[in-house]
Amino acid sequence: MTMIEVPQGSGQIAAEWIGTGPLVVCVPGMGESRACFRHLLPGLAKAGYRAVAMDLRGHGDSALSFDRYDDQAAASDVLAVIEALGGGPATVIGNSMGAAAGVLAAVEAPGVVDRLVLIGPFVRDPGPAVMRLFLRLMLAKPWGPMVWKGYYSSLFGTLRPSDHDAHVHDALALLGRPGRWRAFQATAATSHAPAEAALNAVTAPTLVIMGDKDRDFPNPQTEADWVAAALHGQVQMVPGAGHYPQGEQPELVLAAVLPFLRIDCDQEQVHHG
Repeated sequence: MTMIEVPQGSGQIAAEWIGTGPLVVCVPGMGESRACFRHLLPGLAKAGYRAVAMDLRGHGDSALSFDRYDDQAAASDVLAVIEALGGGPATVIGNSMGAAAGVLAAVEAPGVVDRLVLIGPFVRDPGPAVMRLFLRLMLAKPWGPMVWKGYYSSLFGTLRPSDHDAHVHDALALLGRPGRWRAFQATAATSHAPAEAALNAVTAPTLVIMGDKDRDFPNPQTEADWVAAALHGQVQMVPGAGHYPQGEQPELVLAAVLPFLRIDCDQEQVHHG
């Protein structure tokens, strides 16, 4: 892996990449780091892509010196990473909140982001604004880290890789470093309303991947179908997977992603479940 730090505003965005070929940029969700794509990047590189995984602001190895941690800021970071690696066109693979960042980046720069893969996507708010307030209260210290540890640990499905426990330990440890919890709280407070408002402006072909055990959604299939319909995209459900299919069942995710990446950009997208 090759590490890079991309200057962005008052800080830097950390990323790593492997392989050569068309650019694929992987964007994690809140509370995660680029390591959630650890099993996906080698497969993408082997298939002939330059596979990149980045950290969100205040997460992983990215800087803490930002004053915004919302979806729009993350979208600007995605575009900065793409530019730093030579520019597009690029595919963006966004997990959770990273999906919202991908949507906004695709609308802001359609010539740069020409394809989207949205995994366990949060591209609209799951409930009224009072739910975000409740989440902020639940994540407040001193109880917040323990609340998140319990919830995060429950987001995975029934099949897990051999390094699962080590990954969960490392992900939680990253949030325990000085200043990181405050950045996480700011990220968790963001609204996905701007991403929802932008959905009808997306022109990039889109693949929605959803674990059928993703407890972040009352009905994962229904949410996947809604997102795909809004984007005129495809749906691929992953049986037994939770919120992080790319880390839980990377072989099945790659089996869905690689054929999609080879589809001609002008080909009509057909929604299927």
